[in-house]
Amino acid sequence: MTRLTHIGEDGSAQMVDVSSKAETHRVAIASGKISMSTAAIRAIRQGDVIKGDVLGTARIAGIMAAKRTGDLIPLCHPLGLEAVTVDFTIGDSSITVQASASLTGKTGVEMEAMVAVSTALLTIYDMAKAIDKGMVIGDVKLIEKRGGKSGTWKASEA
Repeated sequence: MTRLTHIGEDGSAQMVDVSSKAETHRVAIASGKISMSTAAIRAIRQGDVIKGDVLGTARIAGIMAAKRTGDLIPLCHPLGLEAVTVDFTIGDSSITVQASASLTGKTGVEMEAMVAVSTALLTIYDMAKAIDKGMVIGDVKLIEKRGGKSGTWKASEA
């Protein structure tokens, strides 16, 4: 059975000691979706949201959040990220956010990519809630991670 690395021998929470790990190039890609009314989608597409550029602001928020993941998630290491991207796909009734985070280091960047996605989605909600308070955020997930001892992992297509 795999031991949870954030739990000490006595059962208490602990930050994982990564000092003996090798530095490798690490990449994580995550995604999530926000569903909304066609009126909200139209306003975002046309730039007619009173609060301003929804996707531009959400991109900046996602990048900023990825950089602060160690401050938000209690046992995450603070990381010097080398790159973060946040991209959007606009559908008829939803917007999908995909984020990637990367660095050369001793620990992975999965949480950073997922925090970027979550924060970008919340920012979209905040900026468009005057149009549609019933938006639904969901399906936040890790799509792929590369690097480290475990190598490459990809989510199965389901």
